[in-house]
Amino acid sequence: MSEDVLPSALLTRRSRVSAAEIALAVGGFGIGTGEFAIMGLLPQVAEDVAVSVPKAGAVISAYALGVVVGAPLIAVLAARFARFQVLLVLMALFALGNFASAAAPDFYTLVAARFLAGLPHGAYFGVAAVVAAGLAAPNQRARAIGRVMMGLTIATLFGTPLAAWFGQALGWRTAFTVVGAISLLTMVLTWFHVPRDEGDPQATPLRELGALGKLQVWLLLGICAIGCGGMFAVFSYITPALTEVAGVSLVNVPVMLSVFGAGMILGNIVGSRLADWSLLPAIGIAIAFNIFAYVLFYFTTSNPWIAIVNVLFIGGGFAVVPGVQTRLMDVAGKAQALAAALSHSAFNLANALGAWLGGVSIAAGYGWTSTGLVGAVLGLAGFAIFFASILVDRRERRAK
Repeated sequence: MSEDVLPSALLTRRSRVSAAEIALAVGGFGIGTGEFAIMGLLPQVAEDVAVSVPKAGAVISAYALGVVVGAPLIAVLAARFARFQVLLVLMALFALGNFASAAAPDFYTLVAARFLAGLPHGAYFGVAAVVAAGLAAPNQRARAIGRVMMGLTIATLFGTPLAAWFGQALGWRTAFTVVGAISLLTMVLTWFHVPRDEGDPQATPLRELGALGKLQVWLLLGICAIGCGGMFAVFSYITPALTEVAGVSLVNVPVMLSVFGAGMILGNIVGSRLADWSLLPAIGIAIAFNIFAYVLFYFTTSNPWIAIVNVLFIGGGFAVVPGVQTRLMDVAGKAQALAAALSHSAFNLANALGAWLGGVSIAAGYGWTSTGLVGAVLGLAGFAIFFASILVDRRERRAK
């Protein structure tokens, strides 16, 4: 092969891989926007469907429940089908759930529609992670997964504020319509840019569920569900902490939330590169960084300028995600999609656990910044699980 042909072929392949990753990331952007936009529009939703704001919060819970239920269920049932086809079906289901949300005539229909929209969330990211990792070189898998997850992190910085703006200017139903349109765009991009595959006719639900018999899978899911709960413990109550403790004006809170989104993007980039450098140390470093960020938040948030750094660091805790996802796929054997999807179920459990424990601490009178100590304790628990995972890994290696 001539010297001119080889670079040309490599360039063509890289372009195709990049286009596929962009298509998958657009789907992540749509899912992230759809998940978080409702939080800024909840009062409008409550007024329109004639319920109280606390009761309207059930639409958020319904989505999270859909993620927890749908991720393992869909991953198991869809294991034998071509991943290209599964991605299209999942995006179609997500589009349907969001269009149904926009058209919901009453509260209970809206709750059902949000549950429907949540079902494909985890499975989509699971399948997309497997596809991206399969297209990448062995030493660049975490970065490939990180580029797909970039859509989710960008959603926190740009997608959610834009959806909230559309919702406030044109009504909350418009926000879900926009998310549904992004889903349709993702389907078009997937059709043209994600490589076709043949599927695995030998895959069965029983084989997929075999991943749940592996201790390492459970330990890594424990890191997600417990160790990552600190981010949600702090972020769930970040607005009153900033306004009541740091003295940040309410009008500047959206700027601080954008800083959090920027931190997630930076964390995703750094965490991906660290994971490709050395996977297990990268996970440990990311967990340790999270613990440091939560402790710093507790002691220094009274200063508004340092509070900006704290919010950036807390968002940067997302650095743990690419490494954990890559490691899960490594230890899951042939059930990679299920393992990757389950991580998103675990993150939603982390959301519920962190928010609950943070609320308990505040209700007990320990103050808004006490969520930082809650996060640190959860981070230490996550580090203990990570240490146990290393010990199990060493024992399994010696057994071989």
